Amino acid sequence: MVSVMAERRPRQLDALTGRKLEYVRLDSTVVLGLSGGGQIVIETPALLVSPDGPFAVLPGVTSSDALATLLGDAVTSARARETGELEITFASGARLLVGADDDYESWAVIGPTGLLIVCLAGGELAVWG
Repeated sequence: MVSVMAERRPRQLDALTGRKLEYVRLDSTVVLGLSGGGQIVIETPALLVSPDGPFAVLPGVTSSDALATLLGDAVTSARARETGELEITFASGARLLVGADDDYESWAVIGPTGLLIVCLAGGELAVWG
C-alpha cells in the first residue's frame, strides 16, 4: 500500500526510537545503519547539531568525522516535520536535520518491518508499509 501525505503534518517515526547507530556509509548518499535493520538515507545536505557545534553533512563529501561521533548513540526521537524536514534526536543531545529539496527526493527512512518513507521533491512524503 502506498499513500502520499497530501496534508502537511508532523509524522512521528517511532520505528527508529531506541535504535543505535551502528554504521555510516558515505557515497553519493549518506546511509546511517541502525540496530535491528533500520536505515536512514540522506541524499541532500544536512545539518548535525551537537554539543561540539554545528556540522554540515554532505553526500559525496567526507562527513565521517562528524557522523562518527554518533556511532553507538541511540535515537530518542525521530519525526518528519510539516515542511518535509527530517529531524532525528540522539541520546547524546545531538540532532540531525535533513531539509526537503524543491526538485529532488531528499531522504528516506527504511524501517526493519517493511516501512519505507521517502521525502519527495517539494517535501511531500510517500509512505509504504
